[in-house]
Amino acid sequence: MFTAAASILKTLADQYGTLEADFPTDPFQFLVWWYCGYPQSQKACAKGWASLTATSEIEPNSLLRSRPGTLATSLKSGGMFPELRAMRIQEAAERVLKEFSGDLGEALRAMPYKQARAALIKFPSIANPGADRILLFAGVASVAAVPSNCTHVLVRIGQGREDSSYAVNYRTAQQSIEAGVPATFDARMQAYLLLRKHGQDICKRKNPKCGECAVRSQCRYQA
Repeated sequence: MFTAAASILKTLADQYGTLEADFPTDPFQFLVWWYCGYPQSQKACAKGWASLTATSEIEPNSLLRSRPGTLATSLKSGGMFPELRAMRIQEAAERVLKEFSGDLGEALRAMPYKQARAALIKFPSIANPGADRILLFAGVASVAAVPSNCTHVLVRIGQGREDSSYAVNYRTAQQSIEAGVPATFDARMQAYLLLRKHGQDICKRKNPKCGECAVRSQCRYQA
């Protein structure tokens, strides 16, 4: 039986305040941002993105016209395999032009949720959590998105231990949000950002800081 997500998130909001997305919310720009870092992390993607945006306009035609070597050089600050990531960006740009008439966001908004999610998952390295994140923050669907590296937070608080299956943990966390958070964009975006913040700062996957946790009185997890 889950501790109410609404109560947990209210406590986290009291601690962290209102959070803002620190990644692009336009669907195509998010894809590019995601390929700007490897291994993917907020820090790596932000570094690559800063370098890329200093030298290129982030829209499909401009990125396709760029020399692969130039793109790769811009992406080096984001981590490993810059040549592969440059190729991914140009492949995504070409696909958006050919399959989505150059405007991925507009195309997704015209689709039912399941169809839009399936379309995004076809892009390399975009699994269900990434697709849900894009759809939520782009204002396409007020889905109960869960941070891909913080699926454990609500599961730990509500159940004590995570399942061995990532997919089960993701769906369990989604169900908790669906049951306890209004299906509005603002509410579910804040839920996503608060869970990510708490999971990265306090409820870490390894060595969680339970003694510093604002929701420890509601939590069934014992470190």
